Amino acid sequence: MGTLVKIQYLEKITPDVLRIQFEKPEGYSFITGQAADISFDEEGWKDKLSCFTFTSLPEDDFLEFTMKTYPVHERVTNKMLSAKVGDQLVLEEAFGDIKNEGEGIFIAGGAGITPFIAILKVLEKSGKIGNSKLIFANKTSTDIIDKVYFEKILDKNFINVLSEENVEGYEHGRISAEIIKKYVNGNGDKYYLCGPPPMMEAVEKILASLGITVNQIIKEAF
Repeated sequence: MGTLVKIQYLEKITPDVLRIQFEKPEGYSFITGQAADISFDEEGWKDKLSCFTFTSLPEDDFLEFTMKTYPVHERVTNKMLSAKVGDQLVLEEAFGDIKNEGEGIFIAGGAGITPFIAILKVLEKSGKIGNSKLIFANKTSTDIIDKVYFEKILDKNFINVLSEENVEGYEHGRISAEIIKKYVNGNGDKYYLCGPPPMMEAVEKILASLGITVNQIIKEAF
């Protein structure tokens, strides 16, 4: 049985992404990079759980999630489009394998950026971002989550790859060995990886071809 929580803040930050903050239950804890299942406390919805990654930090006095919505899905993400402050949801315990292991190369696709939002916040806060790089794949420039924030903390180490737009200043196509080699020197780095399963499989094969070992890759285990 999960814990009931209320929405206390809600904002649309891209055409299909919501940033939502909930009250934080007393004693609730999680590790940066982890996620939790959420469902609506309503008849017919209690068994429709969806998993979201915390984009707040463990020490914050609220819980925040950055959620990509899919209007065609009859799931939590769809219903969130009509949610409002004060609505009550059911929050389950935190889980997940991605965690902060320090400076590295972050490779994300779409909503797969969410665990890295929290991890990069921690690295920024502790002054340990170092030479971390973020290679972020999206369809168009309007889909880029937290673009201004990442530009601020990473500057030229924030690399965007757009599959459906060819825009100056952005890489075009999909993440490739050529793009990784262009921005990453050497292969001694840690690689954080999160995104849709087909994208993750493709990037893992690319990394293997570049001599990156499985021990250097930090990812969610499905």
